Amino acid sequence: MIPEKLDEGDDTYGLLHYLYGPGRRDEHVDPHMVAAWDPYIDDPARSPDMTISDLALIMDAPVYALIGKKPKLHVYHVAVRNAPEDRILSDAEWAQVAYELMDAAGIAPHDSDQGCRWVAIRHADDHIHIVATKAREDGRQPNLRQDIVKMHRVAARFEVEFRLRQVGRGDKTARTWVKSGEAEKAERRGLKESARQTLHRTVREVAAAATSDADFFARLGSAGLRVQQRIAPDGNVTGYSVALPGDRNKRQEPVWFSGSRLAPDLSLPRVRERWQVPVSVPAVAPAEMWREAERRVREAADQLGAGGLHQGAGDVAALGDLIVIAAVISPRMVRDRMRDAAYEFERASRVPGDRALEGQARSLYRESAQLLSRSAAAAGRSDTVAALGFLLALLTAVEASRRWHQAQEHRAQAEASGRAGRLLREAVEVTAGASAAREYRPNSKRTANRPSAARRAPQASGQRPMAGVLQEAIPVHARAVLADPAWPALRARLTAVEKAGEDPVDVLAAVAARRELGSADSVAEVLTWRLDGWQRQRGAAASASTKSPAPTSKGGAGSTSMPRKTGAPGPTRRPPGDDQRKGPRRAR
Repeated sequence: MIPEKLDEGDDTYGLLHYLYGPGRRDEHVDPHMVAAWDPYIDDPARSPDMTISDLALIMDAPVYALIGKKPKLHVYHVAVRNAPEDRILSDAEWAQVAYELMDAAGIAPHDSDQGCRWVAIRHADDHIHIVATKAREDGRQPNLRQDIVKMHRVAARFEVEFRLRQVGRGDKTARTWVKSGEAEKAERRGLKESARQTLHRTVREVAAAATSDADFFARLGSAGLRVQQRIAPDGNVTGYSVALPGDRNKRQEPVWFSGSRLAPDLSLPRVRERWQVPVSVPAVAPAEMWREAERRVREAADQLGAGGLHQGAGDVAALGDLIVIAAVISPRMVRDRMRDAAYEFERASRVPGDRALEGQARSLYRESAQLLSRSAAAAGRSDTVAALGFLLALLTAVEASRRWHQAQEHRAQAEASGRAGRLLREAVEVTAGASAAREYRPNSKRTANRPSAARRAPQASGQRPMAGVLQEAIPVHARAVLADPAWPALRARLTAVEKAGEDPVDVLAAVAARRELGSADSVAEVLTWRLDGWQRQRGAAASASTKSPAPTSKGGAGSTSMPRKTGAPGPTRRPPGDDQRKGPRRAR
């Protein structure tokens, strides 16, 4: 839950009219009041006896009665927004939030009946707007000292009470949230993310791969961004700003974002830390890229934070860059999960305080990142078999970072490492399933050679009891899987495998044998992920086979002498979710 203090103004009616209105693109749904300074005040959206103009006049009355100089900007405006994954709060819960925030901010203290007038308006599921006028009933102005800090403390309490995502606060490492206006602007333009988000992701990818100032700015330009350098009188570059082409303000000027506005570790001094200590990257054949990176990452995981707090801070920062690079070049079928993992680990890569730049683990992570970045163009980016070992090593490194953060009592960073680790684990299992599919060779003679008692009775596609499939394919885990909440999802995957014309028993046995299952928290969930990878790999193989002429049949059971028809190859299809964060073209 994030309370965000928005720009103050002098037009109470104008702000209320907008909040109660349809929005700029009909994004406001059912605007209504959830709380107010007076529980008996009528809601203009629900009562014919109150208009927006009437409500504005009532709220402004104490302003005109102030003793002494009146504030030039008397309209106080706060938006309170939940994370996308949070549950939807009721109006009563939002009302409770609004009352406590106004008390903490000093707008309407609970111990005084002379506070300011305010209303909380809800026009979406995930947030409310609180509007107040900065004039108390007793003719004085409110004390708003450290109001936003105090409101954040209240929000942290509600995150625990309402079981919402607990957003880390206080160490200045949190991600800058997208402002409401930026999100609405992206929606008007038909974009999937705001300009700030696109710039943040692109600059982070460039910074992770760059090796010098010149390389950094050249990559920013190659990525399609507008770049503006800040140059001191002595000729040194002291900062930079970036903008998206076509993103302009009301005056038709480019909307610039400095690196520090995008993230705490994207200011130019922090970006330069990445190449302050150069690393030596040996020449490696493209086919050995993943294996060499895996070896370095495994070695670094054992040394992460071994040199103390400052060295550990440098280590996790370099690990964050490595995950960003890995997400860019990872096999297509897991790229969306890898990008999500890089997004989640970002907070874990930032630690309050200084960083040591000479740690052994940091050097190994930087070497791995440079190795992947340089070799990606020549290597097989979709080689899931080669990437599997590296992803396993990366998962080990993220788990090591989580333990280190816990030891340092970095709660927000430890939680971010845990979320990233889960996404990486999912990517590992999907990759394992795809690897099993590539090596799978169905044996049509196996069933024919079985004793008659052991042969399976033919059934219509999708009608075989999948509990029996479990018992036959993985008897050791069958009982636990059937009791697992993830079993329905696994059953659906097995049904889809059967409908595709494959034997679900053989397929399930193949993916289960790919990696051990004993350490899994949920065997059903792990097998579901592996079957996802299996289906994607088989689908990709089937798509590739239809684009090339079939080989001439050599005879045998089921062979036919009729030639297969081949059509013109269709457009290459991306797997679902691959283009969710598509932005400017990646720099090579």
